[in-house]
Amino acid sequence: MGLGMTAIPAGAFGMAAIKVRCWVKRFVLTGAPGAGKTALLRQLELDGFSVVEEAATDVIALAQARGVAEPWMHPSFIDSVVELQRLRLLRASCEPGDVQFHDRSVVCTAALVEYLGHAVSEGLARELERIKTEAIFQRRVFFIRNLGFITPTEARRISFEETLRFERMHEETYRTFGYEIFYVEPGGVLERVAAIKGALC
Repeated sequence: MGLGMTAIPAGAFGMAAIKVRCWVKRFVLTGAPGAGKTALLRQLELDGFSVVEEAATDVIALAQARGVAEPWMHPSFIDSVVELQRLRLLRASCEPGDVQFHDRSVVCTAALVEYLGHAVSEGLARELERIKTEAIFQRRVFFIRNLGFITPTEARRISFEETLRFERMHEETYRTFGYEIFYVEPGGVLERVAAIKGALC
């Protein structure tokens, strides 16, 4: 597939694993890059919740370690992200607990496709349809508001102005797919986590 990712057949790990644990409530944390999602996930993890890491950042880090400076420009990038998201979702289905928090989802990948100007691949379209058909995620999505600034990293080469545009695209994409957005406003980590816990449904 390129970027060092290996394609794995859709049934390789058994899609039934997700369907069997249909009672698990999977909540998505999304929002602009640099909004503080990772810190919130770490606190939720310390508080005993199962968490699932973001895929795109790791795909970028791996590709850059292999000498690809801007992997998001590569044709296989989106499918690599989708595949890693799918595998992490499958693995998380085996973890204990009735509530999980996911750092982004394939809906974020759809917003990323629009932002980058890429075409929607068959793999992305298939996964979007699957999470809809199987009702994988809760309809309430926690939208982490930007902090008013952006700290650049190797995987996050974006201006604050572009961050705001990216944020709007995520909001619009989730609404298009029928999700209810719960805004988590800027604040301290404990304050924001308390807001998330208070809005679990």
